[in-house]
Amino acid sequence: MPVWLPRAMVLALALYACFRLGSWAFDQLVGLLINVLIAFFLALAIEPAVSRMSARGMRRGVATFLVFLAVLIASTGFVVLLGSMLAGQIVDMVEEFPKYLDSVINWVNQNFHTELSRVEVQDSLLHSDWLQKYVQNSASGVLDVSTTVLGGLFRLLTVFLFSFYFAADGPRLRRALCSVLPPARQAEVLRAWEIAVDKTGGYLYSRGLMALVSGIAHYIVLVILGVPYASALAIWVGLVSQFIPTIGTYLAGALPMLIAFTVDPWYAVWVLGFVVVYQQFENYGLQPKLTSKTVDIHPAVAFGSVIAGTALMGAVGALIAIPAVATLQAFLGAYVKRYDVTDDPRVHGSRRRRGEAPLTRLRRFWRTDGNDAGHDGRAGAGEAESPESA
Repeated sequence: MPVWLPRAMVLALALYACFRLGSWAFDQLVGLLINVLIAFFLALAIEPAVSRMSARGMRRGVATFLVFLAVLIASTGFVVLLGSMLAGQIVDMVEEFPKYLDSVINWVNQNFHTELSRVEVQDSLLHSDWLQKYVQNSASGVLDVSTTVLGGLFRLLTVFLFSFYFAADGPRLRRALCSVLPPARQAEVLRAWEIAVDKTGGYLYSRGLMALVSGIAHYIVLVILGVPYASALAIWVGLVSQFIPTIGTYLAGALPMLIAFTVDPWYAVWVLGFVVVYQQFENYGLQPKLTSKTVDIHPAVAFGSVIAGTALMGAVGALIAIPAVATLQAFLGAYVKRYDVTDDPRVHGSRRRRGEAPLTRLRRFWRTDGNDAGHDGRAGAGEAESPESA
């Protein structure tokens, strides 16, 4: 046996053991790492406000606490308002459900010549197997729901704690990071940090403003059509349409269309038409003006980044995918050398013609033939007149 073989086998086993240990540790800590990543992007989002308050003489810790307090008050007020509104409207929906069911059954009977009744539909629903299984699973999953809620609260507290430390100790964190890098790399890290702050904060602020505009516009349309629960539906459309790019408006518009259908089927068509028109207005009018200086990425790139982020980290990845890609795009744009584009028709979408069109060649042929004939005629006349003149 070669002398080096036992040492190589021991080294290979040690490397394999280290790899398995690292994989196990990563699997155990992946939840914490995701929380830290969310906290980092949240700290980047509130960094501009904290920096402004700190520049006016306020201590950075106090400024961070005030910003978090304002965010907490606004979020709590929004949740309470939306919850009370939804609770009241859910009660109204439950009370008015028999009327909606009667209207839908009457519409089905008139258009499809059936003889359905509300009593039969209710009995079939109450005695269905899937409803009984759903009730049994819900009763057995009460403990799981409580555990999930407690885990979500603990995770939320962890995110807020890390984001508070990231925002309050931002300068100290940057100094600690730059202290282990050479001067040339320090400038690049600080520039990347600044770009990340601008892109993340700009993304959240612009999306919040567009959500407000979208909610107000859809609320006006729903009120004009007389669709119930207009305020809750407008809030739903505003949030879902902005934080799910490209197709979020259509996904969010499905619920208002369903509610409008219970009032009048034509109202659902009107809601669909408004959703399509507003999406075009938002894509080509509103969004370029609001995001041209903050998150200027192509809609296809935004949609692909959201899909990739969702596949990697679920809902968290969908939220942070766009600012992360915008930061990476802006950072790489400063180091990618660009050249002047040649003046070629193919650049503008036209194909270079290798030959003339058949109709053009035919016209050129007739013109040339006619000119030759004219020259021949004039030449013959000249020859005929020359003897007389002589």
